[in-house]
Amino acid sequence: MVLRDNLKKNMITALYADKNGEIFDAPEIGGVGRVGDDIVSLKPQDLIKLPDSADLMFLPNRRAVGLNKKGELTSVEGLAVSAILPAGYTRTHLPAFERETDCQMLPLYGYTAVVLYRDELYTTAIYTDENHKWDPIHYNTRELKKLVKRVKKDLPNNRIVEQVANCSLSWHCCTAQNLFYRRWEAGIPTSPTCNAQCLGCISLQPAECCPSPQSRITFKPTVEEIADVGIYHLTTAPEAIISFGQGCEGEPSLAANNIAEAIKLIRSKTERGQINMNSNAGFTEGVKKIVDAGLDSIRVSIISADEESYNAYYRAAYNLNNVKESIKYALDKGVYVSLNMLYFPGFNDREEESEAWIKFFEELPVQMIQVRNLNIDPDAFLKTMPPQRGAILGTKKFLHTLSKKFNNLQIGSFSHYINEE
Repeated sequence: MVLRDNLKKNMITALYADKNGEIFDAPEIGGVGRVGDDIVSLKPQDLIKLPDSADLMFLPNRRAVGLNKKGELTSVEGLAVSAILPAGYTRTHLPAFERETDCQMLPLYGYTAVVLYRDELYTTAIYTDENHKWDPIHYNTRELKKLVKRVKKDLPNNRIVEQVANCSLSWHCCTAQNLFYRRWEAGIPTSPTCNAQCLGCISLQPAECCPSPQSRITFKPTVEEIADVGIYHLTTAPEAIISFGQGCEGEPSLAANNIAEAIKLIRSKTERGQINMNSNAGFTEGVKKIVDAGLDSIRVSIISADEESYNAYYRAAYNLNNVKESIKYALDKGVYVSLNMLYFPGFNDREEESEAWIKFFEELPVQMIQVRNLNIDPDAFLKTMPPQRGAILGTKKFLHTLSKKFNNLQIGSFSHYINEE
């Protein structure tokens, strides 16, 4: 990467990429970001240093833009550049750009504004959760292939092991890799089908859309396959969590019969660790069955507490009231409930969305929000969702409002180990 000298070190300067992917700064052009459909100038308080484990990506057929000396928005002779942040960082601004003709939909990543400031790269984000377990240095190590072979030998002919081995080595999924490292949270995919057609689904997209970053399982594991992997991980790993509902599958509650029986079998062998499910919570009867079998925690994927917005994104065979019913049942049964809030600057932080969330949490006092950057093409997302009705609060104000109003609501980014040995 080549950066030209910038004499005005305190100026927030736009970046662009050439056709070879080399990244440059654009002297005298002020850096900007995007919130919803609005392009805004960036201030120092909007910025943090680009994390070491972040990646940079140029955006094809999207021209970089910035502010000229007159404060006017102008295009730059180069492609727009985005940061892709590691887990634990919540973006506050999208990269701004000018679309060229024949733009294809962008791949499913969490695009974030990035600029040059004080001769260093900065991005627009807040650090939402500190959890060393998800630091990239712990994953994709040299010994991973050897560890995969060890578990395959310990659990021969188990199709779940084969699936997560491929997820680990081909897709570099951290939750899949933890099974082989014998630690922390490990995923157990169970369901090849789903009851929603999420706009940003990472395991199944229409052929004419962007490619999915993971491949969905094509089989339905048996009770014994599920239980064998669960027992193996819970009895070998420190702070062990097994999670149903991974990126490489559909909706786990649709496999409720097998999961419930597997949980019972697991708990007949060990009381160690935590059993979790990541779910859209739309199939209430399935959720109830799994909760009653001994589920410890559930993380519910949700983008909005407003019914119109929710339906626009999930395009599901259920509705938001079904989700609320499932959450209420889990809370009443003492299950730890967190929300996987899919976050998009300029959408979740709209006034009308904030008001809907306040009503939601007054009705359903869940324990935690896990804020996750929504991986999606910004234009495709906003084209699908309902138009903005109120003002945009900004990410920081939105999260601060929820935190101040609901003192017991933890705001983070990761599932936390909650069981005590």
